[in-house]
Amino acid sequence: MLFCKSIMQNTINQANNIFLVLSQTFAQPSEIGVNFNQVYINFEQQNLNQMSMRKIFSGFSAVSMVMALSLLAATTVSCNQTAKKQETEATQKAVEWHKDATIYEVNIRQYTEEGTFKAFQEHLPRLKSLGVDILWLMPIHPIGEKNRKGEMGSYYSVKDYKDVNPNFGTKEDFKALVEAVHNQGMYLILDWVANHTSWDNHLIKEHPEWYTRDSTGQMVSPYDWSDVADLDYSNDELRDYMSGALTYWVEEFDIDGYRCDVAGMVPVDFWERAVADLYEVKPVFMLAEDEAELELLDSAFHMHYGWEFHHKMNAVAQGKETVEDFFTYFDKIEGQMDPDDIKMNFLTNHDENSWNGTINERMGDAQKAMAVIAWTVPGMPLIYTGQEIGIDKRLEFFKKDVVEWKDSPLEDFYTSLNDLKADNKALFAGKFGGTFNILKSDIPSDTFVFKRVKDDNEVLVVTNLTPVEKSFTVEEATGTYLNHFTGKKTELDGTFELPAWGYRVFVK
Repeated sequence: MLFCKSIMQNTINQANNIFLVLSQTFAQPSEIGVNFNQVYINFEQQNLNQMSMRKIFSGFSAVSMVMALSLLAATTVSCNQTAKKQETEATQKAVEWHKDATIYEVNIRQYTEEGTFKAFQEHLPRLKSLGVDILWLMPIHPIGEKNRKGEMGSYYSVKDYKDVNPNFGTKEDFKALVEAVHNQGMYLILDWVANHTSWDNHLIKEHPEWYTRDSTGQMVSPYDWSDVADLDYSNDELRDYMSGALTYWVEEFDIDGYRCDVAGMVPVDFWERAVADLYEVKPVFMLAEDEAELELLDSAFHMHYGWEFHHKMNAVAQGKETVEDFFTYFDKIEGQMDPDDIKMNFLTNHDENSWNGTINERMGDAQKAMAVIAWTVPGMPLIYTGQEIGIDKRLEFFKKDVVEWKDSPLEDFYTSLNDLKADNKALFAGKFGGTFNILKSDIPSDTFVFKRVKDDNEVLVVTNLTPVEKSFTVEEATGTYLNHFTGKKTELDGTFELPAWGYRVFVK
């Protein structure tokens, strides 16, 4: 803000110079009288000297008036935008409850036979015991019927941004769910689809000018998503509406943030403005479904998707790539990510499960080693509905397909990983976590070994990412540690023998 005040003062001087030059050029008395008290410049916390302003405005010719006012207006807008962005960044950095979190994606439709908020609410104690901190609910809004895909339609074809899907329950049911989540010490974020609406969303008729059109003037769908119509964010009224709709759920239902669908398809400056509006209500956590538009992380979002690493984990599990490709990936992102930026690491999600296959299909016997890696490299881990019990079917996307809940040893495995994440500050997300150092073994293409360090806390991860047993040496991997999974104190001498897709995690 002090920087902007300095710029404003310089602008006043420049405006005054414009007046002096033009008045000398035209040598004409002012034809337009200006009363300074009628001139209002909206600049927060700015107390410009009234005599300075009079000096600029009094005696202006029409030409000099326009030029001076234009210069001041442009500077004022720029400074306000800069101040707003700085305020947003400062507020966002104050949100710390996500630092040791695990995020869990909830598919309400498929979670229970009832497919309701109330039925899902019964699972909250189990999810708390699992070690989940943030619940991300897939879109809860009414689903469009026009051009609907399948029997029940896509969750991402939103008919009304300010209502809930009647199949899920009522607004009162949802409010009760949010309260119950908070009572468990967890947080809840909503999935938000800002880029497009269903074809029977009320906005289509009320504001057709808010939609993208082709060369013939017809509304269009993004890609081949025929059940939705694309929104045009060059319209300021649309931006106002969408920001207000986002704020509505925070104000009225006390949700804790958003996962924003195809966030990179919506202008960055919209998100920055919308998030600033949200922070005026309360601090929120923001997840972008995007990885390419890094500017989204500057002041709007805390976290984005780790799509590239996910695909590399699949490729290594399938023998299409080696650990050397992991090295290349981490070298690349080291130069891209700021300390505050967070990658969401995942083995699956609703898209991967429904369209590309289950974890068993894509990763097979490598899945537990990949989970260990996803929980311990920099970032935040995700669990998708049913992952914790080893769900082995592709959930239908457009019709009912209930998860068959059962006891599974994987639940203890994921609970242990969540405890590991929460108990070791070296594994915290973003700037809160520790350094990340890859330790190469004498067979670097086959083994992924790394160390995370924060103050006096160390986590050493050793994995064999091949389908055969491996013996190898890591010179830097020595010392006294606690084996996380066995609880036994271990003296490491740098030599390891791990089974196919084996893993070890050591802590001190």
